[in-house]
Amino acid sequence: MAAEGTEELSGNGEMENSAEELGDSEAFVPPNPESQASEEAGSTGMEGVETTAPYMPAVEGEEDDEGELPVDFERLWKAAHDNPQDFTSWTDLLQYCEQEGHMTASRRSLNAFLERYPLCYGYWKKFADMERRAGNNVKAEEVCVRGLKAIPLSVDLWIHYINLLLGTLNMNLPESTQRIRSVFEEAVDAAGMEWHSDRLWDLYAEWEKEQGNLKAMTVVYDRVLKMPTQLYRGHFDKLKTHITSNPPLDILSAEEYQNLRAEYKQSQAQGEGSNPTEEEEERPPGEENPADTDDGKDSEEAVQKMQELLLANREKIFQDNEAEVRKRWTFEDAIKRPYFHVKPLDKAQLKGWHVYLDWEMEESRGAHDGTAEEEEEQGAPKPDGEGVSGHKRVLVLFERCLIACALYEEFWIKYVHYLEQHGVEEARSAFKKACEIHLPYKHTSHIQWATFEERQGNFTEAQRILEALEQTTPGLAVVRLRRVGLERRLGHLDRAESLLTDAVEQSKENPQLHAFYSIKLARLLLKLGKNTARARSVLQEAIELSPDNSKLHLNLLELEVSGDPRTNGAGVQQCISRALEAPLSPRTKILFSQRGLQFAEDFGTTIQSVLTMYEDHQKLLKEIGPKKRGAENGDSDDQEKVSRTDDSSAGAQTAPPTVPPVPPPPMMGDMSGSYGSYSSWYQQPQYGGYGGYQNPWNQYNQYYPPS
Repeated sequence: MAAEGTEELSGNGEMENSAEELGDSEAFVPPNPESQASEEAGSTGMEGVETTAPYMPAVEGEEDDEGELPVDFERLWKAAHDNPQDFTSWTDLLQYCEQEGHMTASRRSLNAFLERYPLCYGYWKKFADMERRAGNNVKAEEVCVRGLKAIPLSVDLWIHYINLLLGTLNMNLPESTQRIRSVFEEAVDAAGMEWHSDRLWDLYAEWEKEQGNLKAMTVVYDRVLKMPTQLYRGHFDKLKTHITSNPPLDILSAEEYQNLRAEYKQSQAQGEGSNPTEEEEERPPGEENPADTDDGKDSEEAVQKMQELLLANREKIFQDNEAEVRKRWTFEDAIKRPYFHVKPLDKAQLKGWHVYLDWEMEESRGAHDGTAEEEEEQGAPKPDGEGVSGHKRVLVLFERCLIACALYEEFWIKYVHYLEQHGVEEARSAFKKACEIHLPYKHTSHIQWATFEERQGNFTEAQRILEALEQTTPGLAVVRLRRVGLERRLGHLDRAESLLTDAVEQSKENPQLHAFYSIKLARLLLKLGKNTARARSVLQEAIELSPDNSKLHLNLLELEVSGDPRTNGAGVQQCISRALEAPLSPRTKILFSQRGLQFAEDFGTTIQSVLTMYEDHQKLLKEIGPKKRGAENGDSDDQEKVSRTDDSSAGAQTAPPTVPPVPPPPMMGDMSGSYGSYSSWYQQPQYGGYGGYQNPWNQYNQYYPPS
């Protein structure tokens, strides 16, 4: 078996001809007992994400120095690194290095590219082939191992690795044979449950046949017979050929052969209506056992009967497996792009993965419940991984999904939620892979990771995650507020205050964001720091920068009103006067006047102060009443709308302005309901409903005569 050659690759690292093969091989009809699905010409590509061994980037400095780099290398290298999410820049760099044939440039580019896009299995193969052509067989093996750590479900990469070993090892040495068998075992353990793993199983069985190990070949076919794969019927047909072409003694282990022979004798005895002991007693002296020949081997009749028994036993397993295949066929047939690509998937594909995952998880729960009942009855647990349903099959499906959908946060979050039911470390590993490799600029997954670590009591790690995220996506308000909230919950009020203070200072160029942070800082100082003077100063400074921001005026008013009314009347009056002089909307000014009048009514020390406020309010109504009505009829500016003043009022915004450093990838799933949205944190009543201010203030006419 020679090693595979180097095929031309498309932009995503998939072989050019595999796209056509994929289109043909995916167009299957549901299986039936009378026909077999046609052989697939090749694997569909990017299969799987490992869950235990993390992806290991290349060691720095491992390239051999070939002197000066190609002329355009630095330009293309810089273009790729300045915008690492631009897939085209990377492919241009790799294509240029390949054309130039410069090993150092190619190694450096491939290492950097595969660290960012480790799921492009075709480029791992190109990398390994490049090293092998250069005579670096050890490095070629190392590249394959790194690739398989990144995508252990890749059937193509496993086959490429095995063919590489077959082409470089001395197969006359016993240790070489043992190593190949060991790699085959690793391959089927990692990718044997993959829907498109048929070629790997066939290669394993044929290799054992070449070694003359027919018993091991039988074991391979028996194992795949229980796996729901695309070409499941072909394996059964090959197993039947294998059984009918060889005597049972040559293809079965000693224990299974003895059991089969006992079963054969028992069936013979039952067919004659007597037990073996009576038959032996009635046999004439010197007559041989019909099951044995002169040389001690099974007779031709015995071999044929035992082969029939073997096939009957396997037929039942095949039928059970076929039932599982039928359950999954519709789901699998709907998957049109099982490999990784930066291009977005359509909604039908995304929905198909969600439905398939939900169904497999439900199957797993049903299988677990059934196994638990069986264990109670029989007192013997079923080995993990036996059969087709269960936790391992759910994991394999999730890992397959996270190849095609690696850039969608929703699937990673769904995966983590499932893993948390089975272990903290498994969930942490998935978070780490999602955030550090595939979604470095997606804040929702990072925030959920930090929340997960905080929930586990790993506060230092939660702080590190949020701090690193803010360095990656500077200016994102939701991240800064999560950092503030974490420090506050840990009792680090000074640290929380410092974070908000820095945010206020850094956002002066953005008045709206500056006002948002100023309100947050003022509330922290007032509610937790009990520093009213400092909170007042923060809001007043923000008002000087944004005098037209009604939220700042309302929060300052709330601060003044919440103080001691016997000593703070002047502060309330000053706040109201400032708002009435500011460039606010008529509706907002009337609201402030109403608040001042109510404060005077509730806490005024003289009747004259109440009457004065009333007269000023009436004048305001006459002056800007028509403007107010016009604004209500035609003003749709959200910035001028009145906001709430209760506990949820202080700067609560459903989506603070953000300044992402780079444009996000084009494919993002629906993140509604995720931690990244503020809409679930705050209720949103309007300030007009505060304290009944929506009612007309003309009711005071019955208490005070017009002046």
